[in-house]
Amino acid sequence: MKFKGKVWKFKDDVNTDEIIPARYLNTTDPKELGAHCMEDADPEFPKKVSKGDIIVAGRNFGCGSSREHAQISLKGAGVSCVIAESFARIFLRNAINMGLPILEIKEAGLIKEGDYLEIDLDSGRIVDLTEHKEYRSKPLPKFIQEIIRAGGLLRWVKKKGLKRRTR
Repeated sequence: MKFKGKVWKFKDDVNTDEIIPARYLNTTDPKELGAHCMEDADPEFPKKVSKGDIIVAGRNFGCGSSREHAQISLKGAGVSCVIAESFARIFLRNAINMGLPILEIKEAGLIKEGDYLEIDLDSGRIVDLTEHKEYRSKPLPKFIQEIIRAGGLLRWVKKKGLKRRTR
């Protein structure tokens, strides 16, 4: 899975309330959530972001509450991938479950806002087309890539024909 996009930069410790403010949690509609994505961190972000753009952040991206609304809002805004130095554990798991590609690289701080990146999820290769630099992330395991390609865990389960267990 490969894609290109423009970079939007954010700081360390971006929490889920900054990704999607709690006042919008009365819906799960991706388009509606996307219209308010990151507005408390950057009020203009929902107007500036374009389909396929990429968020690059520092450490502990997605800390805070465990709501999936954060990942839904990012996808609804058109964000194709989030790259960060590190992710909060629950955000990472929810990103996979919701089909949002995420990559960790220590050098995230070297990437500048406005740069264009080309990402290859299969290899973990990130090329900064603006600065002519290459970064490497540990590639996501194949089954996680399948989940992302399917659009999230529930869609992957349906595609595989797996049945949920009930007690």
